[in-house]
Amino acid sequence: MSNISLGKKVRMSRMVNPVSNKMMAITVDHAISRGIAPMTGLHSIQSTIDKIVAGKPDAMTVTPGILNQCWDAEKNRDVAILCKVSNYSPVAPTQDIVFGNVDEAIALGASGVSMGAMTLGTYQGVQFETIGRFATECMQKGMPLIGHVYPKGESVPVEERTSWENIAYCIRSACEMGMDIVKTTYCGNPDAMAKALSTVPSGFRVVIQGGDAPAGLDAEGKLNHFLTITREAMDCGVGGVTMGRFVWDYPDVTALVVALRYLIHHGYSVKETKELLAQLEHDKNYDQF
Repeated sequence: MSNISLGKKVRMSRMVNPVSNKMMAITVDHAISRGIAPMTGLHSIQSTIDKIVAGKPDAMTVTPGILNQCWDAEKNRDVAILCKVSNYSPVAPTQDIVFGNVDEAIALGASGVSMGAMTLGTYQGVQFETIGRFATECMQKGMPLIGHVYPKGESVPVEERTSWENIAYCIRSACEMGMDIVKTTYCGNPDAMAKALSTVPSGFRVVIQGGDAPAGLDAEGKLNHFLTITREAMDCGVGGVTMGRFVWDYPDVTALVVALRYLIHHGYSVKETKELLAQLEHDKNYDQF
């Protein structure tokens, strides 16, 4: 039985849909890790945040400075803030460096603190040590800790980054260090993902990223890929999503957020989701959903 403080329960209730018990978060924290120039969907960050919020996600992952500059407390009141306090960089892709803290996240009105780690590499030890300190402080202050944990250390070949063994290592490590939610990569098929999920207690929430689409897909193929992995993940026991590039690179961001919300929280099939998406793109009647 999970022993979660009242503060954590209150804050976590803001980021999880009470009907589906799934979490739908959109993240806009990519500029530091991947460089801002190629992230065209994040260039006009205020506009992008506004478009995402209009689609009514449960939560957004945002860095402290962008929160200070762009977050509208009144307009965005129904979207939980997950304050991202660490990131890697294009020149050090396996090393997450902390630049924020728990008190800052609390002061910004966050419902959770979000931080990352790359496992099975040179910097795993120092990153895990940092996570352990944050987990203790978050427990003391009633603040949920959300991990972005991926098997991308130097010892992991690219083709093994979605193996169930490596994903299981990520999510079990996050659980053992005291994180409350972990974001990681989908294994690629529901059986493998379910096997990874079986290695953590049932009350521990695992959510998936969108990540990179397979090479060679056109726009329609990419849409089908991301919707399919999301549907498969929800059906095999994954607790939600925290997606970024797939969403804010789409031509109609708000329409896609609404459509994803119906897939995740209302059980829509890929076909039903695509039909809703097409209708929203045509009619722009987002407020009706």
